[in-house]
Amino acid sequence: MNCTITTTGDLTAGPPGDSATEAAEPTEMPVYDVTVVGAGVVGAAIARELARYRLRTALVDASDDIGNGTSKANTAILHTGFDAVPGSLEARLVREGQHRLRAYAAETGIPVERVGALLVAWDEEQLAALPALLAKAERNDYHAARLLDADEVRIREPHLGPGALGALEIPDESIICPWTTPLAYATQAVRAGVHLHLNCRVRHIDSGEDIHTLTTTRGTLRTRHLINAAGLYADELDRELGHDDFTVTPRRGQLLVFDKLARDLVSHILLPVPTAAGKGVLVAPTVFGNVLLGPTAEELDDKTATGSTTDGIALLRDKGRRILPGLLDEEVTAVYAGLRAATGQEDYRIQDHPDRRYIAVGGIRSTGLTASMAIAAHVTELLSGSGLDLGTPSELPPVTMPNLGEAFPRPYQDAGLIAEDPAYGTLVCHCERVSAGEIRDALTGTIPPLTRDGLRRRTRAGNGRCQGFHCGAAVRALFEEARP
Repeated sequence: MNCTITTTGDLTAGPPGDSATEAAEPTEMPVYDVTVVGAGVVGAAIARELARYRLRTALVDASDDIGNGTSKANTAILHTGFDAVPGSLEARLVREGQHRLRAYAAETGIPVERVGALLVAWDEEQLAALPALLAKAERNDYHAARLLDADEVRIREPHLGPGALGALEIPDESIICPWTTPLAYATQAVRAGVHLHLNCRVRHIDSGEDIHTLTTTRGTLRTRHLINAAGLYADELDRELGHDDFTVTPRRGQLLVFDKLARDLVSHILLPVPTAAGKGVLVAPTVFGNVLLGPTAEELDDKTATGSTTDGIALLRDKGRRILPGLLDEEVTAVYAGLRAATGQEDYRIQDHPDRRYIAVGGIRSTGLTASMAIAAHVTELLSGSGLDLGTPSELPPVTMPNLGEAFPRPYQDAGLIAEDPAYGTLVCHCERVSAGEIRDALTGTIPPLTRDGLRRRTRAGNGRCQGFHCGAAVRALFEEARP
């Protein structure tokens, strides 16, 4: 099948056919069997799942890269689903998804660390809530959780602030790379024949009896079945199809990233007792060797408001001072904010409209990374029930992603690899230990970055303590050299 990525120009590339050479005539408008709108972690996972079938499939995104919205700015936790609403769709998909993604990560080189989590109680009311949360975990078929008293908590996390009364331990909560995961999905999809259209914002949709016609910023696209995985904009796309099933209210989460020297201060993901507004402010290690503090939970009207605020940072520092006082003495290397697609509902808003050949995948909140592969399988089952003949699935071409995890061997440490290719021993970004070979590989990959920010997410170059001050010129030169 054909392997196509389009980022500029019009949508004249033909869809993949039944052989490596079959495609539409250059003047013929492509007609896809399925088009997925939104190339975040969920949309990319759906495209990957559909790539297992002999379908003409497109993956469309308004941005210039995979996972460039909510997916790039989350807390990067691989959840167990212990605290989901029992019996909900989210609970089932998170439970299934974490098993699928854990196995997939092991196959493809996505870094995962099973650090465990402690749900820490700081007052008597929170302490009294822990047994109910333990019972909730068991209703969600998670049976490894257990209650810890104050002494056990202190032994496990000696740098905690004073006053912790106890905790609920969730030993299987893990941290994962949020950038490599959607890129791995999309890479497999594209290699299997899915057409990726970036910089392609959907402006309008006309739905006929058999065909959806999408008017985009890069031309017209036609498809028989449509999957809306547009994240923050899923409600707007839903209304284009004549539905009004949910409204997305962006919920901003600001986070602080602390230097790697802070990593020894914390061993677990430190969670607060959750409230109706969300899981609250946490402290968590990252697979890159840093420590996160956040997020805030601010209901907004603006779906582009990803800026950080003085008040938000002050709130995080205040919360962090109680949880892990020593953290506030460490250097902050980055501040960022992400917007979650909140809908006011306690469950995912996955709505199937088989008579319209349309599926809305909305309200996928912070657990979307964990549930992504299970969401993809669920949506594919819904497609099958809507009259689309999927045929027999086939195995996807294997992919091996660059392992960006600090706890895993990196290319600059591999003498054999460097002997074969000295570029892997030539460091460009010294803060993050990123070699020229890694940057070259990213720039020549199946889905190369179109911006230096995209390159950073593929390699960590410029992501360290100096934030690119020392390596910026060298990285820019390599990036510009690789551009056509």
